[in-house]
Amino acid sequence: MLTTIRAIALAALLAATPALAHGPNQPPHQLYKIGDLKLESGDVIKDFAISYVTHGKLNEKKSNAILMVTAISGNHHRLDFLIGPGKALDTDKYFIICTDAIGNGLTTSPSNSTAQPRMAFPKFLIRDMVSSQHKLLTEQLGIDHVVAVVGPSMGGMQVLQWGVSQPDFMDSLVALVPLAKTPAWSVVVMEASRKAIMLDPAWKNGDYSAPPEQGIRLWRDILGFLSARSPEMYRDQFQNPLDVLPWLQQQETAQIKLFDANDWIYQTWAYERHDLGTTPGFNGDIVKALRAIKAKTLIMTGTKDLLNPEYEPQDAARHIRDVRAITISPGTVTGHAAGGLQPADIDFLNREVSQFLDAVTQNGRTLR
Repeated sequence: MLTTIRAIALAALLAATPALAHGPNQPPHQLYKIGDLKLESGDVIKDFAISYVTHGKLNEKKSNAILMVTAISGNHHRLDFLIGPGKALDTDKYFIICTDAIGNGLTTSPSNSTAQPRMAFPKFLIRDMVSSQHKLLTEQLGIDHVVAVVGPSMGGMQVLQWGVSQPDFMDSLVALVPLAKTPAWSVVVMEASRKAIMLDPAWKNGDYSAPPEQGIRLWRDILGFLSARSPEMYRDQFQNPLDVLPWLQQQETAQIKLFDANDWIYQTWAYERHDLGTTPGFNGDIVKALRAIKAKTLIMTGTKDLLNPEYEPQDAARHIRDVRAITISPGTVTGHAAGGLQPADIDFLNREVSQFLDAVTQNGRTLR
């Protein structure tokens, strides 16, 4: 039973889709149709629309908004375990805007674009995701300041980018298992997962009519079952090591249709090019970019993270003026999955993020 629960949780966290994750009692999906979205490269995503949901109620002063940004291959459900009455992102206090990143299959993506389908889609950056979210908040929702920007993994990368690109827009940043600059190790992980798809003959240069199954299985192994977990998690889960093989096949099969292969490829290109130092105006100087962050910052890392090595955000934290960098559930080794897979980690995240936001808002006094 425990193995099944963990498997379901992993699928939901790493590759959630609206069909699997969105229930009838949850807030409705919304789309903000921006039109043509100009990218930092100068290219344009035509007929662009950003997908989002909201939780809670925006107060009259518009002073209680929190922006949630999502992980690679994830959607607006990625931090549901933090959202709700009494949780860290308390919907009795805050108005939570949960966004979908470019290329996740809900916001405009290679898989759903009619104007630029599949591999005709332009490449984009993490900063382009941030730009689209900024347009949603300011143009559609009329919000020009938020309590916090919160996100895990690639979401954490967006969080830190928000702090550099829009330093006066938020009071605080909460970055779970993030990166300030994607290191060579993580680039190799992205390349290997991408190559797994592109070397499958069924991929057909992106023009497949059915998911390239063998490539997706290997991509999932590389990302979800190697890089996003730790060896200790398998040790604790499988008394007989060979029992992992049928379990692995079951997980691969369950995830074949959960996320589009071309969408994955495009998001990995954005992921591996992430570098706060290349933000316009900083001339490649990542230290200068980190020092430009004004918001109170909470960085949370996982022990032995094999996707986003914890040394990178820990080193980056040394250059942020008002930062607390902590390890998620010290004493446990859950790696990148510390960003919300294990119940103990979820309890830890809710407690620490809640205390951090209480301090930021002076126990809610600044929201009134």
